[in-house]
Formats: sequence, C-alpha cells, structure tokens
Amino acid sequence: MTASAGLRGDPVWRVLGALDIRRRGIAVSLAYGVGGSLSALGLAALSAWLITRAWQQPPILSLSIAITAVRALGITRGLFRYLERLATHDVALRAMATAREKVYRALANGNAASTVSIRRGDLLARTGADVDEIGNAVVRSVLPAAVAAVTGVAAVVIMAFVSPSAAVVLAIALVVAGVAAPVLASRGAASVARSAVDGRAAVSSSTMLLLDHGPELAVAGRRMQVLDEVSRAQREVADATDRGARLHALGGAVTPLAMGVTVIAACLIGMSLAAGGDPSPMRLGVLLLLGLSAFDAITPLAAAGVTWQHSRVAAERVLDLAGDPVEWGVVSPGSADVARHRGPVRVIVDGVSWGWADGPALGGPIERVLEPGARMAVVGPSGSGKSTLLLTLAGLLAPRVGAVVCSDVDGEPVDAAAATLYCAEDAHLFSASVRENLLVGRGDATYPEMIDALRAVGLGEWLSGLSDGLDTVLVGGSAAVSGGQRRRLLLARALLNASPVVLLDEPTEHLDATDSDALLRAALGDLFGPERTVVVVTHHLPPDLKADLVVGQPA
Repeated sequence: MTASAGLRGDPVWRVLGALDIRRRGIAVSLAYGVGGSLSALGLAALSAWLITRAWQQPPILSLSIAITAVRALGITRGLFRYLERLATHDVALRAMATAREKVYRALANGNAASTVSIRRGDLLARTGADVDEIGNAVVRSVLPAAVAAVTGVAAVVIMAFVSPSAAVVLAIALVVAGVAAPVLASRGAASVARSAVDGRAAVSSSTMLLLDHGPELAVAGRRMQVLDEVSRAQREVADATDRGARLHALGGAVTPLAMGVTVIAACLIGMSLAAGGDPSPMRLGVLLLLGLSAFDAITPLAAAGVTWQHSRVAAERVLDLAGDPVEWGVVSPGSADVARHRGPVRVIVDGVSWGWADGPALGGPIERVLEPGARMAVVGPSGSGKSTLLLTLAGLLAPRVGAVVCSDVDGEPVDAAAATLYCAEDAHLFSASVRENLLVGRGDATYPEMIDALRAVGLGEWLSGLSDGLDTVLVGGSAAVSGGQRRRLLLARALLNASPVVLLDEPTEHLDATDSDALLRAALGDLFGPERTVVVVTHHLPPDLKADLVVGQPA
C-alpha cells in the first residue's frame, strides 16, 4: 500500500474528506500561518544582523531601514498568527458542525440497531467529544504540519545563502525533529488513546445516569456507587495519560536536541569561516538565530502527533456509529414510512436465547408463536434481561441462538424492524408542544386522534387543564411533566403508531399501584385493538393477570 493510499484509509482523513471543507478556507489559514512563521523567521535573521552590525557602531542612518523592518516584522508576526487562529478555528468549527449534521442524518436514516445497542452516555460522547476531537486534528495537526513544512523549506533556502553547509545541517535537523518527534509522541498516545476515549465515554454514561435517575438512585442507595464509577473512570483517563507520557517526553526531547546540534554546528561553521578569512559577526549571528527560529514551527509537531492519534481513535468510534462517510450525505426522507409494514403480523420466536454480543446469554431458549392480536407479558426483576429480549424481538439485536421470524397473513416474510414498534423505557420527550411530541408516533395523526389517544391512557383531565391544549409547549421535555405523565404520553405515542407489533418496556413505571394495574390491564387488553400484537415488560403484574414469561427470578 502506498503512503497516499494509507492516508486515504486513515479514519481521520475519511471523516474529513466527507465534510466538504472549503479549500479556500484551508488555503487562507495556511497562508496566514506561513505568513506568521516567515515573519518570525525574517525577524530572527534581521535581528541577528542588526544586533551584530550595531555592535560595530556604524552611522545610525545606515541602520534605519533594518530597524523599521524589525518593527514591521514584529507586528506582522503577531497579526498573521492572530488571523491564522481566526481562520483555522473557523474552518474547524464549520467542519465539526457539518460532521454533526451528517452524523445525525446518517443515524436518522440508518438502522436503529446502531444506536439502541449503545449506552446513552457513550452515544453522547461519540456525537460530542469525539467529533470535537476530529476538529482538533485540523487545528492542531493538519495545519501546523503544513506550516512547519513550508517554513522549514524557507529556512533552509535562506540559510543556503549564508552557508550551504549550515543549510545541510539545518535541513537534517529539521527532518529529524519534524518526523521523529511526532512519531514517538503519537506512539505514546496510541497505547493509551483507546483507554482515554473509553474512560471519557464511561464518565459520560455515569453522569447521564446521575442526571436522569438521581432521585431513584438516592432512594435505592446507589448514588455513591455511581459517583465512585465516575471517579474511577476519571482516574482511568488520568492513568492512561500518564502511561503515554514516557514516549511523549522522548518525542518532546527530540526537538531541543536537534536545536542544540544546530547551534553547535552553527558555531563550528562560524569559527571555520572566521579561520578562513571571513570573520563577519553578522554572518555568525544569522547562523545562530536563524537556525533557532526555524524550530519554532517544528516544536508543535510532537503535540500534533498526539492530537492526531486521539483524533484517529475518535474517528473510528464515529465511523463505527454512523457507518461509511460516503453514505452520510444520502438522505431519504420518508424512507422509514415506506418500509414500515402495516398489516397483521405473526411473530415466531424459534428457540431464541438473547444477550449482548460481548456478554453472556441473559435468558432462553424460548419458543413462542404470537398470532396477530396476541398479548404477552414478560415479568422479572431489574437486570434480568427483559429490555434486551424486547430489543431482540424488535430486530434491533441479533439473537445469541435461534431466530425471530415475522410473516404476514399469507406467510410472506416481513422484516421484524419494519413491523415492530419498540417503546423504550427511556424514550425521549422533546422540548416542544404536546402535539409535536405525539406526532413522533405517527406524522399524519389528526387532532381528534391525538385527543382520543391521550384520553385512552388517562390524560384527558390533564389535557383539559393545559392553557393551550395540544399546543402547550413542554419546556424542558420530560422535566415539564411528572414521571407518570411521561409514561402515559409515551404510551399515547405508541397508541398512535400503526405498527402491528408493539413492544412496551416498563410502560407503567412511576405510577401508583392502582393506576399501574389499571393501565397494564388496558395495555394487555383491548387498548391497542384486536389485530395488534402487544408484548409488555414489567416488574410485576396485577393479581388477576398471569405472566406469559418470567425472566430471572420472579420479583
């Protein structure tokens, strides 16, 4: 594989290549960066000449042009670097905004299994911190490397006019520092980048758990346990950073060593020139300061190598979540509606054992045939695999053993994901109107249908008390309603959806015992009509209902 092919296959380049980054923005950023570095280079060379020439005490007027040029270069160096920072961050921020937009679209139009199998905090980390890390590759890796390359070539060319031998030494030192430093630093980062990213994801997951379920954790006495998990994840991130410090330190030491070699060589070459009859102090000053200044653009490359490695791991996680970047721009509005099956469906659960791919089986095998209109109640304590079973029945998680087969009344196969509605325990309520939250269930639902659905789940009186009825905005989403009202709203959303198979995960949590029993009877009764299949997962059932499947030990 050639070097260019290797670069094209790098996860960071694959993501950046899909973001439609404007070449003009990159060119402007590079021009400002090179302008600032060349100003610093010229300032060093001219300052060396001016200092050594002034030592000879010539007429002051003979130095006026050099003095003015030094001032101008000092100003342009700061100005160009300021403009470079503005232009570079503009490019990076636009790239991150585009990345998030395309990732969100890819997730919205892709297979739901790519997100439901990822913990909420990890999902937040991949669409947040990981995308930011890819943007850092532009600001702290790509452009600094380009600026260093252009500046290094310019420094060697200028040095060649002063001393060809010194130019050769400088070129070798710059190549060693510009390659060895980032390579060593990136190798140090490579060994710990995955641990650091996984640690950040664990912190996000535990933090989201605390924010979403703080009161429940406090009642269960588990809040300190989750806080300890956050602390442990933070320590893992710190430990991972420390483990990579040795190679990073070696990479950071390469540049000062190369600078030292360059200074020693400049002194020796200057002494050789003086011994050969050219004792010009100006030449020696330029040899010293120009060589030192040339490394200003090389010094950030060690950090650039570390940033690139972290960006690579982040890009891999984003690609694992959103798929091939070539498909990110492909948006098919309404594709989910076209693919969804509307008629009655038979669900055959054929010897299914279920569980996550990276963990043990949580239950099974089970054999069931759910005819259209069937009702199934799954009971078990927390952590016994009830929600995982629902994901498996929904076609969002592959069975460990066996198969879930769906077919229509004529026996034709139907995609399980197209025929089922999975109503998750932590389904989202948006900071929007009641009507807009219900339209998530079915986009063409009418006002009367929405009102009937709310009344059917016991929210008729609540709706009557709203100032703007269905147009009342739920400010803060779930924060605007009680836990029980949130559950009823989610149930109303499922009621509006036309999927022939409805999978309800803890639909009555946060309701008191009387209301919970009444709603469970309705969900397992005629609430969803005679042709829709309903599977309910719950901790307990009313005394007059019997569980069809008990997972784990009975609660």
